Amino acid sequence: MDFKYDVIVVGGGHAGCEAAAAAANMGSKVMLITMDMSRFAQMSCNPAVGGIAKGQIVREIDALGGYMGIITDKSSIQFRMLNRSKGPAMWSPRAQCDRMVFSDEWRSQLESMPNVFFWQDTVSDFIIQDNIIKGVTTKNNVTFKADAVILTTGTFLNGLMHIGSVSSEGGRVSEPSSKGLSETLFSHGFTVGRMKTGTPVRIDERSIDFSKLQEQKGEETNHRFSYLPGSNKILKQRSCYITYTNKKVHAKLEEGLHESPMYNGTIQSIGPRYCPSIETKIVTFSDKDRHQLFLEPEGQSTIEYYLNGFSSSLSLNCQVESLKLVEGLENVKVFRPGYAIEYDFFDPTQLRHTLETKYISNLYFAGQINGTTGYEEAAAQGIVAGINAHCKINNREEFILSRDQAYIGVLIDDLVTKGVDEPYRMFTSRAEYRILLRQDDADSRLTPLSYKIGLASKSRYDYLQEKNSFKNELIKFIRSYSVKMDKTNDWLKSKGTTALKQGVKLIDILNRPQISIMDIYDFFNDFKTKCNEIPEERLLEVLESVEVSVKYEGYINRERVLADKYKRLENIKIKDRFDYPTLLSISTEGRQKLEKINPETIGQASRISGVSPSDVNVLLVLLGR
Repeated sequence: MDFKYDVIVVGGGHAGCEAAAAAANMGSKVMLITMDMSRFAQMSCNPAVGGIAKGQIVREIDALGGYMGIITDKSSIQFRMLNRSKGPAMWSPRAQCDRMVFSDEWRSQLESMPNVFFWQDTVSDFIIQDNIIKGVTTKNNVTFKADAVILTTGTFLNGLMHIGSVSSEGGRVSEPSSKGLSETLFSHGFTVGRMKTGTPVRIDERSIDFSKLQEQKGEETNHRFSYLPGSNKILKQRSCYITYTNKKVHAKLEEGLHESPMYNGTIQSIGPRYCPSIETKIVTFSDKDRHQLFLEPEGQSTIEYYLNGFSSSLSLNCQVESLKLVEGLENVKVFRPGYAIEYDFFDPTQLRHTLETKYISNLYFAGQINGTTGYEEAAAQGIVAGINAHCKINNREEFILSRDQAYIGVLIDDLVTKGVDEPYRMFTSRAEYRILLRQDDADSRLTPLSYKIGLASKSRYDYLQEKNSFKNELIKFIRSYSVKMDKTNDWLKSKGTTALKQGVKLIDILNRPQISIMDIYDFFNDFKTKCNEIPEERLLEVLESVEVSVKYEGYINRERVLADKYKRLENIKIKDRFDYPTLLSISTEGRQKLEKINPETIGQASRISGVSPSDVNVLLVLLGR
C-alpha cells in the first residue's frame, strides 16, 4: 500500500520535530516517521536547553514560530541567565528540564497539529528518480511518497556504542541503529564520514552525599525562553550541584585507559574537542589536579541524576571505582554507565543554504547528520529545513537567514561554506555581529520575516508590535524626562557615581555604568508610573530591552554599519559563473575549494577556508568590479 504526503520527515528528534511542525504550520501535510513514538525530542545527553550561544538559538527558533522555547518553559525545573557580568551580546538563557515532561509536551504539541501524521517504523531506503526524491520505504516494507523528504537521523546511521571493551550496535542506549541509508546516499555521490560523541554516567540521588557538594540554585525571576505569554516554572524547581575530581580519581582513570576504545585504537572517529570525555581531560590536561563536575536532576521528581563533565567510554568497573573517589559520591550507585557512540554523517558542503542536498533535489538534511552536535543546533536546522521544504514544493522563494540576522544564519553558513572537521557546536565567537544577535531582540529580528512567509501567526506578530510600542514609549520618556540635581544627588552618590552639576535628562543617568534600568525603576516614581502601563508579565523583558538599546546604542549602530558594508559582497552573485579550474591566477587550493563548494556569492566565497583575499580580488576583477 502506498501513502502520499507533501513532506516526509525521517526521525523524531529535535530537528525532526521542529521540521515537521514548521512544514505543517505552513500548510504541508507531513508524515513523521520515527522508530519510537514515546521518545520525541529525546534528551539523549544532558537534560538542559540553552547556554552560551545555544540560548540565543532557542530564542531565534521561538521567534520564527518554532516550539523548543515554549516546551522548554513548560518543562523547566531551573532557569538561569548566564554571563550577566558581561555585555548583553553574551547574555545566554539556560534551563534545566524534566526530560520526560519535555518529550511528552513535544508529543502533545505534534499530535495537536491536524497536518502532522505519524508512522512508527525504520526508514530503510529512498525512492529516487532522475536525482529527485520521491519517497521512502521502511523496514516493514511500507512505501510513503512525498514531494520532499527531510532526513534527521541523529546518531542512528550505522550507530555503534562503546563501553570499555564492549561494543554494540545502536543509535542510543536500548535503541537499534539505522542501516542502509548511508550506503544508498554514498551510491548517489555523497561523501560519508564518521563522528563520535559521548554521554556521562547516570547515578542514583539516594547514594549522593549532598552535604559535601556546592549547591547551584536557579534564578527567582520571571525570565523564560518563549516570547509568547504563558506561565513558566510550573514544575517543581530543583537545584544543581557541583563537585570536583581529584588526583586519586585521575590515577584510577589512568589505570583503565588501556580498555578505553578511544585510546586502544577501537574508535578512530572525530569527537568534540570542546566537550571532551573525562579520559581525554586527564590526558590532554595532565597538569590539572581537578575538573569540575555538575550533578543535574533529570526531572522534577525522579531520583536519576546526570553527571555533567564525566562523559566516558571506559569500562563500567573503571567508571564506578573512579566515581567513588569523588567527594560526595563515595557510596555512589549507578543506573547506567557513560558510553561513546560512533555514527555516520555527511559533509555539509554537499548542501545548499536551504539545507537541500546538491545531489538529490527536494532531499533535505538537518541535525547531527550534518556534523553538528547539540539539541539547539539540530532544532535550528530542523525549522529551516521544514520551512524550505514547504517553500520548494510550493514554488515559493527560499528562506535563508544571513550572518547578521541570526545565529541560525551563522550556523548554516558555517556548515555549507566551511564544512566540519569535528562535531560543530555554536559559540558566540563564531558570529561577527554578536551585538546584533542578542537574545533579547530575536523576536524583533526574525518574527516579521517568519510572519511574512506564513509561519509565525498574526497573534505572535501583533504581540511583538505591542512589545515594541511599549519599548519605544519608555525610550521616548527617558529621553525627555528632566532630572533635578537636588532630588537626585544623594541617591547618585549612594550608587557610587558622581553628583550632578546641573539638570540632565533621564537617559544621561541611565547611560552611567553604575546605574541600571531597575535602579531607575525603583527611584523615579514617574518612570515607575509610566511602566505600570505594561502588563506585569512583560515588564522585565521590556525594561531589559530598553536598557540594552540605550546603553549600547553606539555599539549597535557601529556594528550595523559594518554589517551593511560587508553585506554588499553578499549581493554579488557568482554561482555557476566561473570555470574555476581554468582560473590560474587563483591559488591551487582556492580553485579546488571554489569548484567543490560553488559559492552563491562573493561573500560566501570569502569565507571558504583556503580562499585568500587575493583570490577574492581576482574574482571581483573578473566581474568588472
